[in-house]
Amino acid sequence: MITWLRAAGAVQVALIAGNFLLPAKLRCRENLKRVSPIVAQVFIVHWAYIVLTLAAFAALCFWFPQELAGPGLGRFLAAFMAGFWLLRVPVQLFFYDPKQRREHGLADVSFLASASYLGLVFAFAALGRLR
Repeated sequence: MITWLRAAGAVQVALIAGNFLLPAKLRCRENLKRVSPIVAQVFIVHWAYIVLTLAAFAALCFWFPQELAGPGLGRFLAAFMAGFWLLRVPVQLFFYDPKQRREHGLADVSFLASASYLGLVFAFAALGRLR
């Protein structure tokens, strides 16, 4: 359904907004001073590219939801986006520091719920189940 994909776009916009608040919460400026300048620069560029990718994903959801649930390229993009988000769940559960996850429980649950929702919506779109 188009509504589910548009809601996925809104979730991704919320994640973009979160990425602008996260550097202060994680004290990135302070922590990046401890690494070499090139490591800090690569980190910042990668973070910016992730935000741009999320913006592109959100734009696809807002302006091309029918195509994401349709055949061909749209379905391929939906499958890629499903994998992108579903892989985020085990990364968060098994890679991120459990102590940090507990200290930021609401954010942890919010990011897990968002990644799960997005992964499932895009998986259903890729399988043609959102028509």
